[in-house]
Amino acid sequence: MKVYPLFLFLLTAFELIAQPINLKNAAILVSPSVPAPMRTTAPQMLTEEIAKRTNTTLKQVQNWPGSRSITIALALSSEKEVAGKAVPNRTGTELAEQKPEGFRVVSEGNTLWILGSDARGILFGSGWLLRNLKMDAKRLELAGPVDVASAPAYPIRGHQLGYRTTANSYDAWTIAQFEQYYRDLAIFGTNAIEGIPFHEGEIPSALFPIPPKEMQIRMSELCQKYDMDYWVWTPATFDLTDGVKRKAEIERHEAFYRACPRLDHIFFPGGDPGHNHPREVMAFLKDLHGKLIQYHPKAKIWISLQGFNTEQIDYFYKYLAQNQPDWLQGLVSGPSSPPMAETRYRLPKKYRHRQYPDLTHNVRCEFPVERWDQAYALTLGREAINPRPFFFARIHGKYAPFTDGFVSYSDGCHDDINKVIWSMRGWNPDKNVNEILAEYSRFFFGWQLANQAADGILALENNWQGPLAQNGGVEATFAFWKNLETAHPELKTNWRWQMLLLRANYDTYTRRRLLYEEGLEKTANAILTRATETDLSKTLDQALATVNRADTEPIAPELRQKIETLCADLFASIGLQTSVPKYKAKGPERGCLLDFVDYPLNNRWWLADECQKILALKTPAEQLARIHVIANWESPGIGSYYDDVSSGSKSPRVKTISDDATDIAWWDNGLSRTRLSTQTFQASPALDYSNLDPGARYVIRVAGAGDALLRVDGKRLHPTVYHKDLETFKEWIVPLSLTQDGQISVSFDQPEESHLNWRQRSKISDIWLLKQ
Repeated sequence: MKVYPLFLFLLTAFELIAQPINLKNAAILVSPSVPAPMRTTAPQMLTEEIAKRTNTTLKQVQNWPGSRSITIALALSSEKEVAGKAVPNRTGTELAEQKPEGFRVVSEGNTLWILGSDARGILFGSGWLLRNLKMDAKRLELAGPVDVASAPAYPIRGHQLGYRTTANSYDAWTIAQFEQYYRDLAIFGTNAIEGIPFHEGEIPSALFPIPPKEMQIRMSELCQKYDMDYWVWTPATFDLTDGVKRKAEIERHEAFYRACPRLDHIFFPGGDPGHNHPREVMAFLKDLHGKLIQYHPKAKIWISLQGFNTEQIDYFYKYLAQNQPDWLQGLVSGPSSPPMAETRYRLPKKYRHRQYPDLTHNVRCEFPVERWDQAYALTLGREAINPRPFFFARIHGKYAPFTDGFVSYSDGCHDDINKVIWSMRGWNPDKNVNEILAEYSRFFFGWQLANQAADGILALENNWQGPLAQNGGVEATFAFWKNLETAHPELKTNWRWQMLLLRANYDTYTRRRLLYEEGLEKTANAILTRATETDLSKTLDQALATVNRADTEPIAPELRQKIETLCADLFASIGLQTSVPKYKAKGPERGCLLDFVDYPLNNRWWLADECQKILALKTPAEQLARIHVIANWESPGIGSYYDDVSSGSKSPRVKTISDDATDIAWWDNGLSRTRLSTQTFQASPALDYSNLDPGARYVIRVAGAGDALLRVDGKRLHPTVYHKDLETFKEWIVPLSLTQDGQISVSFDQPEESHLNWRQRSKISDIWLLKQ
């Protein structure tokens, strides 16, 4: 008798238990107790999404099929039986499938149950199944056995999809594309969509497939179909004390309310835009609510305090304390709102608190890319394709505990991954980011790519970390995505895939250009240092010809062409507008990376303008002096130091960063000809210097605009040179007593400029410590 080791028996038993559930020939059975329209929506979603990936169409049945067939059964968790078959209910309290929107997915014999506490539980349970299936032309499998139950941590998990000219893609979408995106977001836990029904001052987009007024109603219908809350963002950009305009606005709202089949929440931003006092705002909103409940009895009003000053904020909270309005559902916190923790503390418990996070912008925004390299900021711009999974998971974790959830600000599909991160972390704040990305990649790119594509997305986020010139990972990321592209031509028309490929190519092209063009500038500066009074014109021409080789002999033309192709592909597939002239984007900041793909990453435009100014100077001596300033701008000599204040690679002594990313200018619609260092700045930087010569005299020089109130080791110094215009200098002599220990700390007091817009305030761009 042959004896087998015990572990072989255990292994065989485990394999039997852990065999995948084959759903290739499954049928879908829906309990009649599932509320409409989810009774139709959920099986349709399952059937269509599976068919797209497997070419298999699952049949829907009314009764249980034969014992050999697998059945996907959709039912409420409160049911005892469906068509004579017992529902596998659990006993106990605090069960996930009994909580709002909660679900349980459990395999029992030949049945895979999707049990929801309500209609949304059915939707999200179906979404869980789709995210975890292995689907291709040969298989439709779920790792089994399975018994998973889950309910959301936060009740509000939504995204704003504004069908308006400002958006960089939504304005080109058809109803079918909107429905697909609603469905995609629902599969990843989203339960709310916010529209923008009114479009003050906007010229209608040339890309609108149907009029905005009609699309807003269609968006409401889609929310009804997928049982999502329909929010609308409705600012008042006029003076609410104007009785005629106020009456007309209420009538406009009422007409919209009447036309919407579903409407759950009205969000009124106090500012951004709008400049009305809450005295007028609260009375206006109360009147709106009276109209709203005539057509949507359970709908509520929300307000944000964006742009309110201290007096207005205090007035708002006093109003709540005195009136305790039941028509107000809660408060929204967005960019320029009071701090989140303070808001939750001051807000009475009866009112809810919703975040309005900006997931769409990279710079000059609420959550800028930290220490973003200037080369990216000037070329990719404010609304580039921006997967930032770990960053936004951290931001969600920081602010979500003060809220009941979020509806994000988004102006296009370029932030798709950020939306999924927020929806999934809103469902489960502890869900691993890598796991979220694996589910994202499995569903949208195929199960074979679940981990590879997830790693590639994380690599793209890392492309934006630190100085670009020093980030060798950019080339590795490019090679990784290039190999994936070659291996998976079937994804060529997948817009999410196209976006990730575009980023991989664009990042690499930008880095190669940066290294090449900075090298040309160094060569040109070396040429300028050799200038004499007798060959000024010839030297300037030679230096200009050198930096201009970036245009006459461009690097990586194959990457440049690939970027052009991918931008065209994305416009065709999802309406992504990467150019104003080519794809009808509203403006240069609206994701128009194609318009800036060749923006200079050296100072050739500035140098060309400076050459004209130099030739206009009166004497050769003046001309030569200016040439030497330009040539040695970043190389002040041995024992001296230079910092480009907000450039990560050229500011080793700067300790501060600008936390709102207003330190990278956007002048002349992104086509500024100023020196690149002038376009990066801070208001009050702090620097530390060490290893100074105790016996040497030092001068601090500053370039920027406006005022610079300098302190060295805490002592305010008085300038010897003080020019306020852009790219002119201020200078201070450092007392010998402060450099005796071989080190100094430099800081700047911020001038009182609260009356000015941040764009007009003083700025410091370049700092030198010059050894005399």
